[in-house]
This record gives sequence, structure tokens and C-alpha cells, in this order.
Amino acid sequence: MLFNSFEFLIFLPIVFLLYWFVFQKNLKAQNAFILLASYVFYGWWDWRFLGLIIASSAVDYYCGLKMGAVIARRNDEAISPKGSPNTDYTSNQLSTIDRGLLTRKAYLAISLTFNLGLLGFFKYFNFFIESASDFINLLGFQAHPSTLNLILPVGISFYTFQTMSYTIDVYRGKMESTKDPVAFFSYVAFFPQLVAGPIERASHLLPQFLKKREFEYQQGSDGMKLILWGLFKKMVIADNCALVVNPIFENYQTASGLELIMGAVLFSFQIYGDFSGYSDIAIGTAKLFGFDLMTNFKTPYFSRDIGEFWRRWHISLSTWFRDYVYIPLGGSRVSKPKAIRNIFIVFLVSGFWHGANWTFIAWGAIHATLFIPFFVLGKNRTYLDEGRHLIPSFGEVIQIMGTFTLVTIAWVFFRADSIETAFEYINAFFKNPLNEGFRFSLYQLPFAAVIMMLSLEWIFKGKQILAFKLSFLRYVGYVGVVMTILFFGAFFNPQDFIYFQF
Repeated sequence: MLFNSFEFLIFLPIVFLLYWFVFQKNLKAQNAFILLASYVFYGWWDWRFLGLIIASSAVDYYCGLKMGAVIARRNDEAISPKGSPNTDYTSNQLSTIDRGLLTRKAYLAISLTFNLGLLGFFKYFNFFIESASDFINLLGFQAHPSTLNLILPVGISFYTFQTMSYTIDVYRGKMESTKDPVAFFSYVAFFPQLVAGPIERASHLLPQFLKKREFEYQQGSDGMKLILWGLFKKMVIADNCALVVNPIFENYQTASGLELIMGAVLFSFQIYGDFSGYSDIAIGTAKLFGFDLMTNFKTPYFSRDIGEFWRRWHISLSTWFRDYVYIPLGGSRVSKPKAIRNIFIVFLVSGFWHGANWTFIAWGAIHATLFIPFFVLGKNRTYLDEGRHLIPSFGEVIQIMGTFTLVTIAWVFFRADSIETAFEYINAFFKNPLNEGFRFSLYQLPFAAVIMMLSLEWIFKGKQILAFKLSFLRYVGYVGVVMTILFFGAFFNPQDFIYFQF
């Protein structure tokens, strides 16, 4: 089910009313209802793949329970009968603790193997087969690969990472395992962020399912504002940009140089409006049900260097890789060469997470190459706050434009069908005539919408959009955004959310 569909327009108020007026008094019933609603939401796309998310939830719930039991036994044995820590362990106690560690590792391995196995089979099976075939052919041998016509389950990259964060944190002892299966299954399948994030940590979202929730007007009001702004970014920004971007990328050989530049720039705003719009709708919808999800975007195109960009873009994924890949590899605590190696690994894996194509790996490698100089110079930790002046300085404008240009070039690889196509597209910037066949009227609507979005984001500096202090301005803003969506939203050419394919 799409957020920008009529089905969701009917689904959301029905679920909202039943959730607060029928099931509010009983927490378990409320969680069971939200779980049922989440499965209906996900199954609306293809009910057959419900089995995958249920299986992933069941495996990780079981592994979490088992690891939690091992940790509890270890803690009991580490306490003396008098209740003080027993530092003089017997050989039997040490043996038990060692066996417990091995048992925890075994259950963690089961969780990771199952989830990564699901992800690898459905998302990367054909990629690995075809890549191996190409390599064999390159060596002069004839390969006859067999591939499967697999359908990629929507959201599999998101919910597998979300469940793995739970088992990893339980294994590390950072959180206790839950004994409430309904709460855990609801945490995994929570419909607002199920399909395209944010990728929530169990330590943040799961406890919210275990406590009673009361409707708060301000939280609901903030949620509606986020939904409205998210719909604007998706339907007005992203979908209108797509109507221009798609024909340019499909016919880049004959497009003029200026059209190619416009196509690359508008794709940057298309993917931002599309993905951050989804996140805004997800966070806003969660607020309607009494939940707080993490912020996923913080005006990334105002970043003044690549390091800052990655602290503002898809924050839930970048912090996931930081905590579960980069730091376990040694992070920046190791020697400079090893730290650079770790950065490359994280960016390459992050690129590969996005899809089974070498273009995504190239995109990750480009960002790693851009990021490493700031790391070596020790400037990657500087986070530029939101307290900027209304009028940016000349130096600030140059930094922002330079960073946006580099990010846009990298997006060409992300959008292209192959690495060769990406290079041909960029090469055509300079080879094709600049103005031949260029019609500015095609770009007026998407650029006007982009300017409106960027202006509001700069004025509010990362705070909630349309949060004017004066009531009059607030309602004018609401009406203006609603009218813009109704008149300029691409209702008759709706586009799927880009990150559904990941």
C-alpha cells in the first residue's frame, strides 16, 4: 500500500479510530491490532511475502529469548549467595560462562545467517550468478548460468536490518530480550516505517510497544504537519521531477548537454523529495499512534562537505553501519590505513545494500573517495549546527554548491543502468550541444517547487516546517501546501517510491 494512494487515505483514518477508540484500554489488544493492520498494509502489495517477515520475526524473537536466558544464567552464577559479586570463580563456573558465550554466539549466528540469507537470496542471487558468469567469460570460457525470476520483496532490506539490530544488541547486553511476542512482531512490522524506514533500533522503538500510550494533541498535530510536508515533497517535488528525469536518462544519447545537467540536478531533488518525503510521512503517521521514530534527514543539501552530508542523509542507515560494521571493524581507533580501509568497507557495503548492481558499489566508492580526505585532515567530525544566518555568506554558498555538485555527479551512477552508461552520461555533458532542443518550460514546475522547498527548509533550519509562531501564518501555510499538492501534485502520473526497490 502506498502512502500517496486512495487506499491509504481510507486505511489510515479507519486504523486510527479503531486504535484509539476501541483498543486503547488494553495494551496487548492495541499491539495486536497494530500488528494486524501492519500485515494488511504490507500484504496489500503481495500477501505471499508476509511469510518472510513473519519468519524473520519468529527467528529473531526465538534467538533473542535464548540469548536472554543465557545472559540471565550467567548473571545469576556471577553473584555469590550473599548477593555480592563473586570474583573467585570456580573452574566449573568459568566453564559455564564460556559455554554461555558460545551459546550466545551460536544464536546470534543463526539470526544473522537467516536474515542475511533471506536478503542475499532474494536480492543478490541473480547478481552473483551473472557476475560469476561474466568473469568466467572474461577468462575465455563459456558459461551458461541459470537465473531465477525472483521478485524482490518490498522492504526486505529495511526489516532484516531492523531485526538484526535487536539480536546484536541483546547479544552485546545492551538491551534485555523481550518475552512479549506480539510487541516484538509489531516492532518489526510497524507499518509506518516497514517498507522504507527509518531503520529503527529495537532499543528505541520496542520499549514504546511495552508501555501504555495516550493520545496527545500536540504529538498528533505535529504528525499531521509532517504527513502534509512529506506528501508535498513526494507528489509535487519527486513525482514532477520524475516526469522530466526519466525521459532524459532514457534518451541521454540524444539529449543536449544542458538537458543532461538539468536531468542530473533534478534527479538529486527527485530522490531527496521521494525518500525524505516517505520518511516524513512515516514519522508523522507514527506520531498519530503515539510513537516517536528517529529523524532520517536533516536538510542534507545544505551540507558544506561530504562528511556533513552523511550526517544529514539517511541517518538511520548511516548510523546502523557505523554501530554494527564500522566500530566492530575498529572504527577510527586503529591505525590510519586500517581506518581508511574501514571507511571504504562501510561505503562499499552501504552502496551494495542499495541494490544488486555495480552502479551502487561505484556510488559507494565515490563517496568513500570524497569522504576520506576530510577524515585524514581530521575535519570529518565538524557538525555544522542549525544556527545559521538568514542570508548565507559567500563562502558558505560556495561550499554548499560544491558539495551539491559532487553529490549530484555521484547520483548519476546511482541512477544509471550500468557504470558504462553513467560515464557516457557524464561525458555527454561536455560533448553534446548545450542548448539544442532545450525547452525551459518543461522545467518550470519542478524547479519552482524545489525553490519553494529549499526556501522553507532554510528558513526553518531543520525545525518543523510550517511551525510559524503566528496562527494566521500557520494556517496560510497549511492551505498553501494543500492547494499546491491538489493543483500540482502528479495525481495522474503517480510514481512508486524509489526506495521500494531496495
